Amino acid sequence: MSRFLFVVPPLVGHVNPTLGVAARLAEQGHQVAWAGHAEFVTRLAGPEAAVLPCALPHADGAAVERPADLRGPAALKFLWETFLIPLAEAMIPGVYAAVDEFKPDVLVVDQQAVAGAVVAQRTGIPWATSATTAAELADPLGGMPKVAAWVREMLLHLELRYGDPTAAASDRYQCTYGDLRFSPHLVLAYSSAELSGCHDELGDTLRYVGPSIAVRPHDPGFPWHALPEEAPLVLVTIGTANSDTGGEFLNACAAALADRPELFGIFADPAEVVTQPPDNVLTAHHVPQLELLPWISAVICHAGQNTVCEALYHRVPLVVAPIRDDQPIVAQQAAEAGAAIRVRFGRARADHVGAALDTVLTYPQFRQAAARVAESFRAAGGAAAAAEHLVRLAAHGKP
Repeated sequence: MSRFLFVVPPLVGHVNPTLGVAARLAEQGHQVAWAGHAEFVTRLAGPEAAVLPCALPHADGAAVERPADLRGPAALKFLWETFLIPLAEAMIPGVYAAVDEFKPDVLVVDQQAVAGAVVAQRTGIPWATSATTAAELADPLGGMPKVAAWVREMLLHLELRYGDPTAAASDRYQCTYGDLRFSPHLVLAYSSAELSGCHDELGDTLRYVGPSIAVRPHDPGFPWHALPEEAPLVLVTIGTANSDTGGEFLNACAAALADRPELFGIFADPAEVVTQPPDNVLTAHHVPQLELLPWISAVICHAGQNTVCEALYHRVPLVVAPIRDDQPIVAQQAAEAGAAIRVRFGRARADHVGAALDTVLTYPQFRQAAARVAESFRAAGGAAAAAEHLVRLAAHGKP
């Protein structure tokens, strides 16, 4: 049996996909642990999870607030300079300590927790990339070569400071595919070629495994009794990180639902920005998304990778309103697959949202496209396939 150490950032959408994979490995008798923020990972993975602590950039664990109006290269620059690189620097000592204590055969490294890649390169431990968003596979910086070079230079300097002192002599930073975000051994992408396209640049290291769906803790506080028995249900969510700044969009969605009393909307609204929901809208601080999706007719969301893939896994079409980061690419992929209509987050009024919602609910081709993507997800194998590739990597040094 082998030992697998998951290195994860303090981000829900990046930890959740590892849970199903870790559960499969544990079922097979392998040892599993996480390196990350202990309280955060334990909350998601459960009190029995073995979590080896890593520090965060700030002593109080608070995230740096990114200005809501940042978009494009400015948002990317802020993300790397104020979050991803400081996070890596803070986590690296903890990852080294976790390796010494747990003695893993394989590191499974999230793309936004590159501390794991630095340690893997220095220690020579085989490692796999956990690509929780397929947007990076699409080379999002291909049209911005100066930005791409700037990101690679930051990663190179990080490795020179904390990891492999010979990195500067390597030519692997001269191309987009071949840096700390992409393992030379195995890249696990929680999507499928049907949705995300083919990416030959990664060669035989890329494995599409589809969404890693794992059972999440039941939410006893959700008011299931308030849901109607007959009305089609519409789930509306823009992610926890955007809840404070998404008031205008969420209220536009609420107004669109008010104009369609035959529908019923379920809103994830942790910041309580929808202050006067109409009668056919239920707002909640948290919604049990996976439990709801089998009953949902359409999803309106920010095009976060996990939400899009979980909706499509359940054959649910979407209205997507990307905000920044990987979301425009994920939105484009869902629209090109025929399973979504895209609207503009910053300019969408109730009539825009309502028209898009009417379209995905009325025309069957959107649900048919969602079903095609769902079949590709199931064929990819999910958490079981990811676990199989990791076991092969531990045994043979390749997927």
